[in-house]
Amino acid sequence: MTMFRTLELSDPALTPPGFTFATVKSAALGQRGDVAIYAPPGTAADSPIVVLLHGVYGSHWAWAFRGGAAPVLGALIAAGEVRPMVLAMPSDGLWGDGSGYVPHGAADFERWIIDEVPAVVREVRRTGDAPAPLFMAGLSMGGFGALRLAGRYPERLAAVSAHSAITDLEQMDPMIEERRIGWGEQAEDRSVVTCLLHARAALPPLRFDCGVDDALLPENRRLHEALTAANIAHIYEEFPGGHDWPYWNQHLADSLRFFEGQLSSRS
Repeated sequence: MTMFRTLELSDPALTPPGFTFATVKSAALGQRGDVAIYAPPGTAADSPIVVLLHGVYGSHWAWAFRGGAAPVLGALIAAGEVRPMVLAMPSDGLWGDGSGYVPHGAADFERWIIDEVPAVVREVRRTGDAPAPLFMAGLSMGGFGALRLAGRYPERLAAVSAHSAITDLEQMDPMIEERRIGWGEQAEDRSVVTCLLHARAALPPLRFDCGVDDALLPENRRLHEALTAANIAHIYEEFPGGHDWPYWNQHLADSLRFFEGQLSSRS
């Protein structure tokens, strides 16, 4: 039984192999929402789902057609480094220049991601309630969303990874045209550190990275220091590069390998 009033799907004959584009009427958003889904050969009903969150100005096609997510995953599968995984690449809800993946106004951009996007994947793939591990990764604003959701829903996520993450919503202000009126009623809505420190259950495995030429490097280093001081287990890495798609395309592979490592450790 569908949880969506409407579900519109792309024609398989007109989309790239393995891709499905879905548009649903989202109760959380109060409007339509878009998800690009990529299922490589070899996926099954219980294959892991990786939700990839885009940054400001982006949409559901960003990770697929700027980040090259499908070829990155395909190369790792071919090399035997990861098993087949389903990539779910949603829009953030399309508020202004970026929603921050937090509730504000009449829309719950958080619930869209954590509740409805996995449900879209299950309905499109007709997998029912098969127990598929749920992973999440994101870049910039999407990194903020992924890390914050790890603190908000630690029991729902098998592991989380972030690239070039915004760590506090104030860092979005120079990037967006709109004012954040009504955003972040609680400190946990605004700050990754606060959200992770106040998680209601044991956190999932965490990793994040940042380019040494990225303007957000000092904030990522401070996040690493704060988590270390609080004895919160995590992996933090720095690499050459800046706040751009070549960096994110290259290091998405690190996230996927990290997720594979969590799956292998369970076996």
